[in-house]
Amino acid sequence: MKRIAVLILAFSCCLCEPQADGNTGRLHQCSGSASCCDICSLSSITQNLGAMGEKAANMAEKITLLEAKLQNTEKDVLELRSLTGGKPQVAFSAALKESGSGNTGPFTTATPLQYKRVFSNTGNSYNPSTGIFTATVKGMYFFRFSMFNNLNPVANSVVSLMKNGERLTSVWDTSGSDANDMGSNAVVIPLEVGDNVYVELQANRVVYDDAMNYNTFSGFLIFTT
Repeated sequence: MKRIAVLILAFSCCLCEPQADGNTGRLHQCSGSASCCDICSLSSITQNLGAMGEKAANMAEKITLLEAKLQNTEKDVLELRSLTGGKPQVAFSAALKESGSGNTGPFTTATPLQYKRVFSNTGNSYNPSTGIFTATVKGMYFFRFSMFNNLNPVANSVVSLMKNGERLTSVWDTSGSDANDMGSNAVVIPLEVGDNVYVELQANRVVYDDAMNYNTFSGFLIFTT
């Protein structure tokens, strides 16, 4: 390529301005004489080639840096695969109250419960600020939740496991003469990336919790699909 570039530049330089014949007075083209090539200074060719060489050197340096970054990225990926066995890991478990005791609710509308005391959150898919689990991996998941109430003055608890606003399963206790009741439920469901799963306290209902952590919400990825 360099040889071709030099030839093209040399050829273009040798196409000089017309010169007058001293005998006939006619104009004719210079056909590559030394004086013609002197007009198109070879120094300009050298400068152009030098600039091209500098650009090529800069590009080579950038390519070297990119190759180094790529090697570091590949190394990080291999390290992560060695830690996880090449498989995504998603699991969480949380209790309703971070501290203290008392009822949560009632609310005038159905409201996601925010399980504040996080026992584990591998993959960071559960958000304790909202109570919502968001799938970051497509696959089959297991979820379990529990509910506990305290007579106030009568049992008045209904909670449901929700997926993207759709009710999947529920636990309820709205009457009884004993001091308190507890129940739980669980599902195995497929999730797409971006699907949301949460536990919803139904309108005008309450749940009770204290340091014993009766109300919990847990889930984990069984396998990818």
